[in-house]
Amino acid sequence: METGYWSLYRYNPLLKDEGKNPFTLDSKEPKEGFREFLMGEVRYSSLTRTFPDHAETLFQKAEKDMKARYETYKAMAGPRSKSQTKGE
Repeated sequence: METGYWSLYRYNPLLKDEGKNPFTLDSKEPKEGFREFLMGEVRYSSLTRTFPDHAETLFQKAEKDMKARYETYKAMAGPRSKSQTKGE
């Protein structure tokens, strides 16, 4: 997912026994286009018609939260994992 809206990660507790980080982040860094992604979903696009005064505030908060969540996942994964460097 280019926007980073759906973060892809894996957790394998067996890696802990090998001295490795059990959390692997597979998603690439989020790119612009979060709002466009939301507008492709009926539940969000209808929000702009139903509550236009609140929609923009909610979209900005959702994007901020998504970016903060990705940064948390990135910190949990530690230094760049192998799956993140593939194809870059």
